[in-house]
Amino acid sequence: MNITLHIPDSIARSLRVPEAEAEQRVRQELAAALYARGLLSFGKASELAGVSRFAFSDVVAQRGIPRHYGQQELNEDAAYAGGQ
Repeated sequence: MNITLHIPDSIARSLRVPEAEAEQRVRQELAAALYARGLLSFGKASELAGVSRFAFSDVVAQRGIPRHYGQQELNEDAAYAGGQ
């Protein structure tokens, strides 16, 4: 499934980021919000944000979002460490 989000030009121009960075920043904000609400795991949120898990750690830390660490996170980290 692909979800496409259309943001009106008037809103896109209102973002306080350079145009070249707008899509990436919106993806990071969406990923951080979904992670904070428990709707995405850390790994999937970092994937949505388009950054490494290490970089996504900085994204959530900058927003004051606490890191959740449950069984799913442990399984994902184990798979990642094993190269899967």
